[in-house]
Amino acid sequence: MLTAHTIKILQSLDKKKFRQKYNLFLVEGNKIISELPESNFKVKEIFSTDPQKLDRKDIPVIQITENELKKISFLKTPKDSVAVCYLSEEEKKEDKNVQLVLDGIQDPGNLGTIIRLADWFGIEQIICSEDTVDFYNPKVIQATMGSFTRVNIVYTDLVEYLSKTENMNIGTDMEGENIYTFERPEKINLILGNEGNGMRPETEKLLQKCITIPRFGKSQSTESLNVSMAAGIILGQLFSK
Repeated sequence: MLTAHTIKILQSLDKKKFRQKYNLFLVEGNKIISELPESNFKVKEIFSTDPQKLDRKDIPVIQITENELKKISFLKTPKDSVAVCYLSEEEKKEDKNVQLVLDGIQDPGNLGTIIRLADWFGIEQIICSEDTVDFYNPKVIQATMGSFTRVNIVYTDLVEYLSKTENMNIGTDMEGENIYTFERPEKINLILGNEGNGMRPETEKLLQKCITIPRFGKSQSTESLNVSMAAGIILGQLFSK
């Protein structure tokens, strides 16, 4: 049985200020929850309509009804269980040979997809500007499909970081070098800008090279690609070399 107080706290975790206040975030669905034991994220408790399916003896697994699950879930169609997890301490690891750098990404679905892409291509770290959407946002967590457990996310002052990094800073530009002929340097920061405005000028000044995805359509009228779609195309090409 969930108390009204617990429901209120869990419902508030869709907002960053309450996630930080309680030091908690939610992970939904048995499939993603099953990936948590292999990660650095500590689970406080799990609320489930079928606790037997989870087989967790190390943490409290509390049985709830379908109706209670609907009250605490952020999904239109709630999935069996909700894990209440502690926020992890942000850890800036040393630069990796290939990193993604996000400048003001705002859409949770885009960030979640980019994290999933990073995991797919074995990219261990993503550097984010301080105004990039919070990766503990429930929509981000859900869109990663568990990949957030394997990719280190760091929020920092991008200008300061990009000024000091030893990786080559590479961004996208319509006038940039064709991605299909571009030779990937050994150490690279692939910088992706805001969905509507692209990179901010102070970030752009720190680019050492620009690349572009050429258009092959006859009309050439499509202005741009969705940022997570562009990330997928670029990473696929960079790793094909």
